This record gives sequence, C-alpha cells and structure tokens, in this order.
Amino acid sequence: MILGHGHPAVLDAVQKAALDGFSFGAPTEREVELAEEILKLMPSMDMVRLVSSGTEAAMSTIRLARGATGRNKLIKFEGCYHGHADALLVKAGSGLATFGNPTSAGVPPEVVQHTLVLEYNNIEQLEQTFAQQGHDIACLMIEPICGNMNFVRATVPFMKRCRELCTEYGSLLVLDEVMTGFRVALGGAQSVYARQIPGFAPDMTVMGKVIGGGMPLAAFGAKRAVMEYLAPLGAVYQAGTLSGNPVATACGLATLAEISKPGFYEELSRKTRSLISGLSQAAAAEGVAFCGDSEGGMMGFYLLEQLPQNYGQVMKSSSDRFNVLFHGLLDRGVYLAPALYEAGFVSAAHTDEDIANTVTAAREVFKLLSK
Repeated sequence: MILGHGHPAVLDAVQKAALDGFSFGAPTEREVELAEEILKLMPSMDMVRLVSSGTEAAMSTIRLARGATGRNKLIKFEGCYHGHADALLVKAGSGLATFGNPTSAGVPPEVVQHTLVLEYNNIEQLEQTFAQQGHDIACLMIEPICGNMNFVRATVPFMKRCRELCTEYGSLLVLDEVMTGFRVALGGAQSVYARQIPGFAPDMTVMGKVIGGGMPLAAFGAKRAVMEYLAPLGAVYQAGTLSGNPVATACGLATLAEISKPGFYEELSRKTRSLISGLSQAAAAEGVAFCGDSEGGMMGFYLLEQLPQNYGQVMKSSSDRFNVLFHGLLDRGVYLAPALYEAGFVSAAHTDEDIANTVTAAREVFKLLSK
C-alpha cells in the first residue's frame, strides 16, 4: 500500500471499474493499458503477462525459463522467498549447491531436485556452481533486495557477476521485484543497479504488490524472444480466468499514475531514511546494538552491530530481543511486521509526525532492551 489505505484517486478508479463489471474472463482495455505503463517504466521488458499473485508470477516465470532454454535446473538463494510454488519451497543443504530439501510438507523431494540453493552474496560459490553446472541452468532467480531476510542488498559486485555468468552460460537472469518493484524506485531495483552497473538489465522480471495497488494482481515479463514461448504463441502453457482482473487493473493504473508524479520518490525516500536514522539514534542513545538500511519506501533493521550480507548472518539476530521490541512498540500503538525476517515499508500516507512518534516509542522500548 505505497499510497496508504483509501487514497481518493485509487478509490474513485476502483468504484468506477466495479460498476462496469467484476470479471469478464477475457482481455480488457485496462489490462493492455496497465501492461503498456509497466513496460514504459521498466524497459528491460518488451512484453508482460498479468496474473493474480506473486506466487503465480514466479511459478510461471520458471516454467517459461525452462521452456525457453530447454534446461531444468534453477538457482535460488537461501533466505530469498519467491512464493509457495513447490519447486521454490527449498532450503540449502550442506556443501556447494546441494540438491534442495523440501521445507514444506506435501512437497516430494523429486519436485525440488533441480533447485540449487546458494548463499546470497557469495561470488565464489556462484562461480563454482556455474563452472560445474552452468549449461544445465535455465535461470537464476534472485530478490535484488531481499525483503524476506528483513533487508539485505545484493552487493553490486555480486549482482554484476550474476549478470555476467547468466550471459556467459545462456541462463536467464530473473529479478523477483514483487517487493521492490515500483517501491524502491519508479523503475524498480533494476534501475538502482543499472545506475551502478553499465548496461545492466535482467532477462526476466517478476512483479506484484505495488502494481495492484492493494488488489490481487501480479505480472511477469521479458524480451519478446522469451515471451513468445508462452501460449498461445508458444508451447509453454499459462492461463488464468481472473488474470488482469478489470477492477484490479483500474486500481493498479491509478496507483502507478500517483507514484509517477514528480517528487514522489524523493519525498518517500526522505521519510524512510528519516525513520531509519531516528531509530538508529534512539538505539545508540540507549546503548542498544542496531543497524538499518533503506531504499525508496522499503526499509529494514537488525539488533546487530553490522548489516548482514546473507541468511547465516541474519540468523545471528536475537528473535527474543526482537520480540521485546515488537510487543513494546505494539503496546505503544506502533505495528511492525511481526517477525525479524520481514522488511518494513513506509507509505506516502505516513507523516513526519508518525515517524517522530515511532522513534519516541522505540526509544522507550530500547531502554528496556538496554537493561
């Protein structure tokens, strides 16, 4: 909810769309308009397919990557979450790029046997895996800023190497921008990395959340040469009765119109940085270990001295101390994500007063943590 709840322009668009009909089971004009707007803002794609959830988008992207490359294996990184498709519910085993082990009941080992799980930000392990299995890898899927480890950035050298190795071995680089897309910048996280890596662009992009404005809508896209493998043009099947829902697309279009206005991200970024800075100062004043980071309207923090770079380092953060902070803030009227592994989001609706009140409440709780 990057605009907050009940934004007038979004409400108006949704109410008007609802009067026209909830669902038609066929493409609509607004679906095309939303697709065109997404492609304008994320030029790494030529074509986009709308679906109803991030899980559906990620699942379809993997199927398309496999169909386009004729390969089976995929790389994901420990701590990254790409929805609850069976092939992605995997944890890492010991050693280098071991076959995945299911992390959910109901997922047979055979389903995840082609999923390779690597350590986030580990260039050496990445290079070894491609050297050993690169010609069998259909795609590498990554959260460019991992919001399911709270907030861990892919380092610029790591992201650059991901791009180089995918190009070298003919694998597809997939950025999962369900969280980061249109939240950390108007062009998503890929635009942030493109400013630091000349010519950088992913082969495929997964989107959700912001593009639906709070309604069930997601998308995936790529260059035309890849997307044309999708049915009805190609042999990779994907369909959904409610995909591109007319009410959801109206909500998404209205949201993108608002966030595209001049100065939107500058102001959103300022408020998010202000929150992280205020929390850092409050923790320091009470002698509590704390570190945080943000990009656009996305932020995260840890009760640690230094920002983690991977899942193993994230796990060093104390869940017991976080629980004290969470419940202490909740008692004071501030609701954080209820787990230390989840990123936080600042919306355009949050005010400087909201941020100041949050920092004041946090300092009271930091006093408890310092005892």
